[in-house]
Amino acid sequence: MNLFKVIILGIVQGITEFLPISSSGHLVIFQHFLDIQEGLTLDVFLHFGTLLAVAIVYWDDIKGMITLKPEYRKLTLYVILGSIPAGVIGILFEDIFEQLFATLRVVGFTLLVTGTLLWLSDRIGKQTRYLKDLKMSDAWVVGFAQAFAIIPGVSRSGSTIVAGLFKGLDRKLAAKYSFLLSVPVIGGATLLQLKDLATVGLVNVTIMQLVFGTVSSAIAGYFSIKLLLKLINQEKLSIFAYYCWILGVSIILFF
Repeated sequence: MNLFKVIILGIVQGITEFLPISSSGHLVIFQHFLDIQEGLTLDVFLHFGTLLAVAIVYWDDIKGMITLKPEYRKLTLYVILGSIPAGVIGILFEDIFEQLFATLRVVGFTLLVTGTLLWLSDRIGKQTRYLKDLKMSDAWVVGFAQAFAIIPGVSRSGSTIVAGLFKGLDRKLAAKYSFLLSVPVIGGATLLQLKDLATVGLVNVTIMQLVFGTVSSAIAGYFSIKLLLKLINQEKLSIFAYYCWILGVSIILFF
């Protein structure tokens, strides 16, 4: 794989991991059309890049959670609880999800689902619940929404933010909770892949490609988070629905 394709994949990963249009779905699409076999090593570092993007944007919150500051203890607990469904379901049904990644048409149908969720997001009633109002049921609902997003074509950020809005969470809190939930999920998946990587070693990839892939993923991810936060506050999340519908229908009809 040449360096240009690595950078393209990094940008795609960074943009689609946080914009509600499904990173897994787009990576399936790009790998299909560019005839790319991403490989375990590069996959690990691309996801690490998106993890860096979240850490940069929400560093104060993450630092508060790690040091267990009193004002962050509740949020820390609910991030842990919300991460459990995706971890358990991902491990139990790993083989099934891997098969779905091999089918482009599945991505087409699930993008239609993502689009519908996004269209509904700006038509939900008032969101007036803040951090002090978080309940255990919120963590489970958003957590299972994140688990649902393991399916390629279903947006992780989109499904978790919409789930938070349906529960009445303030738009800013719904976004923050969604992005912080990605830290243990992406971090855990990366650690599992590193375990496999320690066995197989570097395959068909150079150190320079890994560096450029990680950096491009992190930069694209950072600006994607900033853009999404702005659109959420303006109640314009549903603009991504039309993109998902058009792309989904195109895949179903032509591929």
